[in-house]
Parts: sequence; structure tokens; C-alpha cells
Amino acid sequence: MDAVFTLDNPVANLSTVFLTDADVARLASWPKVIGALADAYSRPLLPAMVPPRIMARGEGFWLRSLCAVSPSNEYMGCKLIAASPKIRRASYLISLFDQRTMELAALIDGNRITDLRTAATAVVAANAALPEGAVRVGVIGSGSVAQNMLTALASVREITQVRVFSPTPASRERFAKDFQTSAGLQVSAVDSPQAAIKDVDVVLCAARSRDESPVLLGEWLQPGMVVLSIGSTLPEQREVDSSAMARATRIIADMPEEVLHETGDALAAIRDGVDVAGKTVGLDAVMSGREPARRSPEDIVIYKSVGTALQDVVTAEMLLREARASNSYQLIPAGIVTIDR
Repeated sequence: MDAVFTLDNPVANLSTVFLTDADVARLASWPKVIGALADAYSRPLLPAMVPPRIMARGEGFWLRSLCAVSPSNEYMGCKLIAASPKIRRASYLISLFDQRTMELAALIDGNRITDLRTAATAVVAANAALPEGAVRVGVIGSGSVAQNMLTALASVREITQVRVFSPTPASRERFAKDFQTSAGLQVSAVDSPQAAIKDVDVVLCAARSRDESPVLLGEWLQPGMVVLSIGSTLPEQREVDSSAMARATRIIADMPEEVLHETGDALAAIRDGVDVAGKTVGLDAVMSGREPARRSPEDIVIYKSVGTALQDVVTAEMLLREARASNSYQLIPAGIVTIDR
């Protein structure tokens, strides 16, 4: 049994669960991450449970903190990101605390978790907007984020067609070949974004141009499409144009206020007269049934993501459960004192 610590008995638990990057890679599975996030977003979420992120800046480096309380009633946690664009280095650490005892439950290398939770939450949104049936997929972008999104979607949905566009022919050809080899998924590399998304059900948009001009235009969209857009998270970044935001019947956001006020796509559309706020709903509202993802099969739905600590903490606690269930983790021979106060 874990010790109870008081001011009169300030003895630390001399071990802390630590999951390395290799542990995360071994324990994570797309269906489990997707399932954990779908469950979390279907539960009641108060704004105070996911406060705004904080960043401390130095000369050429910064430290960002993202905190959240999980609706599971088990853990709360914080992801710390230390990064220096100047030397192109970064570290990620997630701490989990037990909501019932306030004890430090685990420290987890957060390197892979950002990629896991970003793609998995996008799939949660796609499943909410298109809950049944096989899907045809168009991909704009051929980097690791696009790869993760397609892999995550393929882990829980039948995919009958995939086309990918990337400005670099070699990159899109490599993307197509890699999925054929690793997943047996037939992917066609095409020479334009219009060709990639023609007659598809789901558009995976995971690319930004070097000059930050939009890579997805509203005139290309067709009725019924679901667009998963995760590449514009700052005011200066663009991924989809104002026409796309205007044509969307519903914009689903993981953090509505941040999407509206801190993403280039939303800010540009608002300047162009689009009522973005009027059509934007939170992913939690959709997953809990308070808001429909769409009212008609013809509706165009855009999912916009900025990323949130909720996704990090929920993914981390799922990994901790998996580690404990399989007795697959290591202990740091040190701990912190938990006191009465």
C-alpha cells in the first residue's frame, strides 16, 4: 500500500513510475488512444479543467506548460515543452498526479504523445461526423503528421481509396509506397490537391506552404466532405482559405476560443466577413450529444485543432494504465513528498 505523507511524517515514496520514449512506442496503439480520447470528450468538461497554456521565454528558447484535469477522475497533469529554435532542440515531459491523493503518479517522456493525440483526436472528430461506413480519403501533405493521421484513421475505419498530394513528387511517391509496404493500403500519388480530394469523404489536411498561403481552397470542397485541418495553430499560419471556412456548415474545434482567436485560418475568415463563431462548436459538445456534428449528409464539416493539454493528459493516463496492467514500466528510485496542508 502507498504511504500517506504528513508534515509529521515527510517520508517520500522512494519510487516513481517513469515511461521512456521506447515505453510509449511499445504501449501505444491507435485504437486505444482514439478510444480514450473519445471517452474523455464525451464526459462533462469545464473550462477550468483545461486552462490556457503558459509560455516563459528566454533568449532564443522557451518553456511552455499545458495543464489539464482529466474527466476520468483519476489523474491531472502537465506537459512541459522546452525548446530552442536557435539550436533546433526540444524536450517534452508529462507529469501525472493522482486526483484523489495528490501524489505524483508518473513521469512520461512526451516526445511521441503530441503526435499520437493530435492524429487520434482528429479521428475522433471524423468518426463523429461520419460515424458509419467505409471512407474514401484525400491527403494533402506527406510528412509525419499526415502519415499519423492516415494510420490512425485506418486503424479504426475501412478505407477504400486514398490519394495523396505533396508539392514534391518524390515525397508523395514515397508516402504511397510506404503505406503499401507497411499497411497494405493502396495509395495513389497525384499531381494536384484538387485531384487528391475529388469525390472523397475525408480530407486529411496536414501541410502548410512556405509562404503560409492556404493549401486547401473552398472551391474544391464537395457536399458531405469532412476536412481534418491541424496545420494552423498560430495567427500567422494558414492552411485552409476563407472560402473553405465560409462553405463549412459546421466547424468543430478542440479548443473553440483558441481556434477563433489564435489561428490564422479563423482570423482571416473573420476579417473576410465569415461568421466563424456562429458555426463553431467544441468537440466535447459534439461527443456528449449537446450539438450535432452535422444536420444533413450534404453538410461540409471542418475540424480545426490547436492541440490541448486534455489530449496529452488523457493519452498519458491511458499509457500509464497499460503499463501497470502489463507490469511494463521502470521505476525511478526517487520520489517527492506529499504533505497535509
